[in-house]
Amino acid sequence: MRKEEAAMSAATGKPILYSKWFSSCSHRVRIALNLKGVDFEYRATNPMTDPDYEKINPVKFVPALVDGDFVVSDSFAIILYMEDKYPQCPLLPRDLKKKALNLQIASIVCSSIQPLQSHAVIGSYLGTMDTNESLQMVQHYIDKGFRAIETLLEGCDSKYATGDEVQMADVFLAPQIHAGVTRFQIDMVCNVTLF
Repeated sequence: MRKEEAAMSAATGKPILYSKWFSSCSHRVRIALNLKGVDFEYRATNPMTDPDYEKINPVKFVPALVDGDFVVSDSFAIILYMEDKYPQCPLLPRDLKKKALNLQIASIVCSSIQPLQSHAVIGSYLGTMDTNESLQMVQHYIDKGFRAIETLLEGCDSKYATGDEVQMADVFLAPQIHAGVTRFQIDMVCNVTLF
């Protein structure tokens, strides 16, 4: 990490969030920070073209959070870190089964849906396919993940995905649904619980 980031975060007492506006991973962290009422500094970055960003996050993905002299990257890790550091407005319920359900949904979004629609995967691996074939493959995996989440949410009769308060599942689902619909033309009609 660059010393100036650590010094700035320590001086202001505010964490610094490195983010990209259309990144669904960054979006979920911004939602969580705002729900928790955490005052933070937003730094827009393009991790692929900013040579200094690699010093903050060697993987060169967004988001990354600089909190004093500590850096945490990966949206799931950042949100879990914030959940412990900022216990106000908890995103995980106390009920063990509902907590597990929230973590399971977050994990499906992070590991089964989002990676397959990232620019790195689409550009590097799917770039050899024609555009329509690439889009169909991405749509297949997003749809598959959404169907799995629909199954998990059967019987959840609540205002939000897993309860009557916004919880971690909602923080992960909202940006993923938005990306699925706007960027990948996912038809949410079949996903009645999520839609």
